[in-house]
Amino acid sequence: MSLQLTVPNMACSACSDTITTAIKSIDPNASVTADPKTKLVSIETQASEASIKQAITDAGYTVA
Repeated sequence: MSLQLTVPNMACSACSDTITTAIKSIDPNASVTADPKTKLVSIETQASEASIKQAITDAGYTVA
């Protein structure tokens, strides 16, 4: 499944690293691209959209 989520409070590369780690804790095989400039996170995963959103939220970020 391919997801593209907007994370408005992702501000820097450390934020994108944290979000990537959070997503990979749910699906270690996920492909994650997080761009702090555009606030977009592109994900290829077998995990559900709800679990991915929850992982990002649990890491302290907001999914728009």
